[in-house]
Amino acid sequence: MNSQRSIGWGVVATGNIAHSVTGDLQLLENSRVAAVSSRERARAEAFAKEFGIDQAYDDVDALIDDDAVDVVYVATPHAQHSAIVRSALEAGKAVLCEKSFTTTLADTEKLVALARERGVFCMEAMWTRFNPLIVKVRELVADGRIGEVRSVSAELGMIGPDDPHHRLWDPALGGGALLDVGVYPVAFAQMLLGTPADVRVTGSLTARGVDAEAGLMLSWPGGARAHLEASLVSPVPGGAVILGTEGRIEIPPRFHSPALIRYVHTPARGVEEPELHDADREGRGYVPMLRAVAQAVREGRTECAQMPLSDTIDVMRILDEALRSLGVQYPDPAPMS
Repeated sequence: MNSQRSIGWGVVATGNIAHSVTGDLQLLENSRVAAVSSRERARAEAFAKEFGIDQAYDDVDALIDDDAVDVVYVATPHAQHSAIVRSALEAGKAVLCEKSFTTTLADTEKLVALARERGVFCMEAMWTRFNPLIVKVRELVADGRIGEVRSVSAELGMIGPDDPHHRLWDPALGGGALLDVGVYPVAFAQMLLGTPADVRVTGSLTARGVDAEAGLMLSWPGGARAHLEASLVSPVPGGAVILGTEGRIEIPPRFHSPALIRYVHTPARGVEEPELHDADREGRGYVPMLRAVAQAVREGRTECAQMPLSDTIDVMRILDEALRSLGVQYPDPAPMS
């Protein structure tokens, strides 16, 4: 396959995240946004005009069937992901789907099985893993620069909108703190330590039955642990710290899209030796992820090593267990839109 061929993207939905990612797609070499879809044609047409996109649809299937679309980027609310991803995979189209991938572990496992069965590229849009400083964090840990990782702490949150009908509070759309912001600290801990042996959670629910906030304690054989926070009711700073036997890595807020990290070597005796690492951001920060997806599709690969589907399953397993422990039950997934 031509390693330089242009990749056509189809954007499903026209909300805030779709705007941000589409803006970054326009910075990507050898890529173009070929189509956009929305439930309302007027919104799709306005989005297309804003970004210079050729085709605007009010039907997801029409976008998927468009021969100019190589990759379907899914930016709808969580509960709509499953149906759209399935339709795209069945049509043989590569998929980049926003996080959280689905609302349940069962749905995630079914989609992963389908992608592997069909041999079609599929990835959860965990842009954090492609951030150059998070790449650096993984290198420092892999090289043993902080020794054995013993503890990870990470938090993310915000004060949610004062609108009870907003998607963040709507169970039919997969609302709640864990699926929206909690996926970041969970994926961060899983990236560093793998699949935990135990998941403990505390939190609170809204009157509509979605999680407003959650605190998680994950543990691994041998005593390694992670302390994670997610909230839609508190202005959580959003930092992270990795503690090892020979040092630590500090990531100032917001850790999921950092501009700076601080590595501190802590010898048994002596003075700590801090190192600061920074990096410029491309666009709004999505460019490295989008570039990796485009290259994988050009090369005929079905997964990205930085965010494999096995990690998506592991992260969803943790979220699924935490949601069940809190008593969150989502209705059947919403139809495609």
